[in-house]
Amino acid sequence: MVKQIDKSCIALIPARSGSKRVPHKNIMTLAGHPLIAYTICAAKQSGVFDRVVVSTDNEEYAKIARYYGAETPFLRPENICGDTSPDIQWITHALDWYSSSGDEYDAFSILRPTSPCRKPETIKRAWKQFVKQSGVDSLRAVELCAQHPAKMWVVGNERMHPLMPMTQENKPPYYSTQYAALPKVYAQNASLEIAWTRAVREHGTIAGEVLTPFLTVDDEGLDVNTQRDWQLLEMMVNSGEATLPQIEQENITETKHNINV
Repeated sequence: MVKQIDKSCIALIPARSGSKRVPHKNIMTLAGHPLIAYTICAAKQSGVFDRVVVSTDNEEYAKIARYYGAETPFLRPENICGDTSPDIQWITHALDWYSSSGDEYDAFSILRPTSPCRKPETIKRAWKQFVKQSGVDSLRAVELCAQHPAKMWVVGNERMHPLMPMTQENKPPYYSTQYAALPKVYAQNASLEIAWTRAVREHGTIAGEVLTPFLTVDDEGLDVNTQRDWQLLEMMVNSGEATLPQIEQENITETKHNINV
């Protein structure tokens, strides 16, 4: 086990089946395995978690998750599986389910299947950073933004105004400044989040009020949300520009498991 403090942590992997932009993306095959398999295996191999749990509304997804080593003790209720259902709903549902069975956890981590290049080492590094922090509610993965908000505009009534109207004395406005000269701005990605469960209980949010940044590097923050994202990821994996966690199990499609979606 990698944990060096007496704190329990549960990995929560969301996998609802209603994705519209890339239908059934959580179980689409990437390099021989369902997408979700890479997140499950990275979580288990990290040694950080007391439990690795998949929250899904689909029994076929649950079968796949169990094959790769995750727990699926419940199916997520339909009323918290919509496109606009906030994360706090399914997180609370999962934590309450275990709490009702007498299992309480000090912390939880959200690991989204759409970031398959997150490695066990990524999770270990994030956990080590998180537990060293004092006074924080949560940790969230971020990376330097590719499109700087200083170059973004709010448009209305045939006029536009800069999203970041700040200027510097005797210098051009931000929107006319080179990227390298702009203040560093970070965008969150879907690689991982870790929070103390008290953030949910006390603040009613998945992040609380005090967050610490976790800077992902290289391919750790790659996220799949569109068909174009998927094509790019496949190309990067095939070329070796992006790498995936190792999976010990045989490809599920080559086993006797019958998975139909």
